[in-house]
Amino acid sequence: MPDFRDDFDGDDLDLSVWVPHYLPAWSSRADTAAAYDVAGSRLTLRVPVDHPIWCAGDHEPPLRVSGIQSGSFSGPVGSTRGQQPFRDGQTVREEQPEHWGWTPSGGRISIRCAMRLAARSMAALWLVGREIDPEESAEICVVEVFGRSVDPGRSAEVGMGLHAFRDPRVGEDFAPPRLPIDVEEMHDYTVDWSLEECVFLVDGEEVRRCAGPPTYPMQLMLAVFDFPEWSAGDDGDLVPELIVEHLTGTGLRDDP
Repeated sequence: MPDFRDDFDGDDLDLSVWVPHYLPAWSSRADTAAAYDVAGSRLTLRVPVDHPIWCAGDHEPPLRVSGIQSGSFSGPVGSTRGQQPFRDGQTVREEQPEHWGWTPSGGRISIRCAMRLAARSMAALWLVGREIDPEESAEICVVEVFGRSVDPGRSAEVGMGLHAFRDPRVGEDFAPPRLPIDVEEMHDYTVDWSLEECVFLVDGEEVRRCAGPPTYPMQLMLAVFDFPEWSAGDDGDLVPELIVEHLTGTGLRDDP
């Protein structure tokens, strides 16, 4: 697989790579459209105050999300074939065509981004198995920050590691170490992903290592979330944002 780079230099997303929806099979494309803009060589994902609840009445706790992903597919309506189901027996509400924009199976994947988060919001970049084979469902989380963990201007808990989900071959190995960074400023979050391990770095400095990662093709998931039930009562006007300067992939392994 060739190296990849998206500098967001145009005036919209490259739709040959990105699907600007968050897991639409469990809902619909109309109800999962991301709120975003591409300008000044930056992608900004945001959750406006009037953004719809995702999978309303089905997902608990309620959440609102603006997300994009570099792959997508599902089985027919009523089937259980889909990506990242959030409960047993989850069924497809809107069939999704296959879209494989960029699905690496190793290499160095890096994002340069900033986050503007309230205590009720979070932002993340993670890779997930495509789930054509349902067991190929593990996750490599490159960066995950909850606003309630942020000490403004001083530090934040930065989650990174592996989630097994429905893949018995991958061990659960995730942690959110507190790092002395201001997440509202631009930082580089990176994973070096080999057959043997994932090495996680922030601004070029190693933070964690996780052995035994998945080795199959995975798609990128990039999103910012809002959890209304976490409201303090005076934060209904806040709009969380994830601002991305670039996403890159180098030294990528070919898909098996």
